[in-house]
Amino acid sequence: MTHSLTLRVYYEDTDLAGIVYYANYLKFIERGRSEWLRRLGFDQARLKADAGLVFAVRRLEADYLRPARFDDLLAVDTRLLTLTGARIVLEQYVRRGDERLFAAHVTLACLNDAGAPARMPPALRALLAPPAA
Repeated sequence: MTHSLTLRVYYEDTDLAGIVYYANYLKFIERGRSEWLRRLGFDQARLKADAGLVFAVRRLEADYLRPARFDDLLAVDTRLLTLTGARIVLEQYVRRGDERLFAAHVTLACLNDAGAPARMPPALRALLAPPAA
C-alpha cells in the first residue's frame, strides 16, 4: 500500500534561486510519514504517552533528482518496504505529477524513553504489517 500526501511549495520553502531548499525535502517526507501513520489509525503521541516509545530516523539515503519550485503542487508517496520487531524501512518519493523530484529510503527505529532500541507493541506491528497475500 502506498500513501500519498499532497502539499504546495510556499515561498518559505525556496532558496535564493527560487527552488526548494534541499533540507525541506526532509520536512516534506517527514510529513508524509506522519500522515501515513495517521491514515493507518496510529497515534504517535499516544504511543509515547502510553508505552514511552517513539520513532527516530536511524538512516536516510536520499537522491535529489529535479528541482521543485515556488507554488508547485507536489505529492509525497510513502510505501512500507520492511517491518521488523523494532524497525521500519520505507521508500518515499516527492513528485510533481508523474515526475519524480526526490527519492529516499528511510529506516526508522523504535526507541524507549532512554533512547535504546525497543520492540514495537504487537498491536502496532499488526497495524503496519502488509496484508497477507
